[in-house]
Amino acid sequence: MQTSAEKIYVSIVDDDSKVRDGISWLIDSTEGFKCVGQYSGCAETLKSIENDLPDVVLMDIGMPEQSGIECVERLREAFPDLKILMLTNYSDDERIFNSLRAGAVGYLLKNSSIDKVCEAIKEAHQGGAPMSSEIAKKVLAYFHGQKKSASHTAGLSERESEVLKALTEGLSDKAIADKLFISIPTVRFHLKNIYAKLHVSSRSEAVVKAMQEKIS
Repeated sequence: MQTSAEKIYVSIVDDDSKVRDGISWLIDSTEGFKCVGQYSGCAETLKSIENDLPDVVLMDIGMPEQSGIECVERLREAFPDLKILMLTNYSDDERIFNSLRAGAVGYLLKNSSIDKVCEAIKEAHQGGAPMSSEIAKKVLAYFHGQKKSASHTAGLSERESEVLKALTEGLSDKAIADKLFISIPTVRFHLKNIYAKLHVSSRSEAVVKAMQEKIS
């Protein structure tokens, strides 16, 4: 994907043209960000996104032809490194879980302020997993549920469990390092071990593993 030292390039997928136009205008009006593409659905996104080369995609869920969750799956297959943030009105557990499982790196509600949206875009671009506070609470509830039964995260060390918990809070590597009073290289070392032990390859997949403890 295209990167820029000056701006973070963003594309928007939403079937409501007024929503797309409004978000696009707000993003372009914020220093350090530029909207490079607007798409009304999955087919248009898959056709055009390679030419627009965004760093981060904002993805709605409720669209007529294919859901945003299905679109995330197809985009991640075609562009494994693409950062996709859900931006939706839905806050139910099933859609949150399925979005993360499909490969979304974060989940925001549409009632978030543009400052929060841009902060989340920046965090996703830097490798974080941003979530609205309401969504983060739900994810944390899933994570805490793992203590009630044997699980496939039981093999993690105490420090690795702390890092995984921080992932479910949507923290970046730097924020995790600050919270746990360790260096960023140490955070990345623990992440590497977590991925290996959980048999995953991304932050969102690791969060999904934590969430599955409550579901299973």
